[in-house]
Amino acid sequence: MTPAEPAPSAADLLHLHAQKLTVYLEEFLARHAGAPPRLAEAIAYSLLAGGKRLRPALVMECCSACGGRPDSRSALSAAAAVELVHTFSLVHDDLPAMDNDDLRRGRPTNHKVFGEAMAILAGDAMVALAFEAIAADASPSVAPALARTLAVATGPMGMIGGQVLDMEGENRALSRLELEHLHRLKTGALLTASCRMGAIAAGAPPPALAAMSEYGRHLGLAFQIVDDVLDVTASAQQMGKATGKDAGRGKNTYPALLGLEASRAAAEERLADALAALAPLGKSAAGLEQLAKFVVQRER
Repeated sequence: MTPAEPAPSAADLLHLHAQKLTVYLEEFLARHAGAPPRLAEAIAYSLLAGGKRLRPALVMECCSACGGRPDSRSALSAAAAVELVHTFSLVHDDLPAMDNDDLRRGRPTNHKVFGEAMAILAGDAMVALAFEAIAADASPSVAPALARTLAVATGPMGMIGGQVLDMEGENRALSRLELEHLHRLKTGALLTASCRMGAIAAGAPPPALAAMSEYGRHLGLAFQIVDDVLDVTASAQQMGKATGKDAGRGKNTYPALLGLEASRAAAEERLADALAALAPLGKSAAGLEQLAKFVVQRER
């Protein structure tokens, strides 16, 4: 009997899915050769800057776990759409009117290179491109569900709504329940949508879709808790962006509310819940287990 092959590491999965995503993104952007050159340059500057590509990896790995092909046009377009929305949010968050950051992924932020007006327009364009990718390339049988899932996760009851709650909560003490609600929207909504979109691309039945949703919900909160911890403990060189700024802005964070050790314990609890949600999928979820552990154990 041949021994079972070990599951790929999180690093291997992220690299594999990022390669496939980059090929798709470059081909997709090439379809827009008629766009104003400076706008196209600003979009590509942020969109092709690398990063962990965690969200698109979750789309593709959830698709695989639910029996689909992670390199199908539906999965790839959904993964690209999620990354486009995520990148738009980073470009806008870095603006002086928001977080006023100078560094992102180890190099100057978009508005530092292209100016604030172009950064705003590049972000706006990426939102439109996200839904164009789904409409153009996803199977007609799943495109409406993919688009709706991404729209809800992006909009006023998702990521953008969470950003508003984050801004309104500055210099005001939030309870743990309020903080969790904020981050389930600001960070968790798009991560959960990534998992759901992977399942939708695979044509997953309701029980598998529910499992992916539960996994994403716990993973999203774990990700934000760890992000808050790293803002306190990691260096700018490790993170590729400024650290230690949350406290100065009066932002509500898990370390400020719970302390570092209790925050780390809370992230481990969410990891355990995320792994438990994968149980119905059996061995097909091995890659998702690796990605969940990476989220909690990462150092940047």
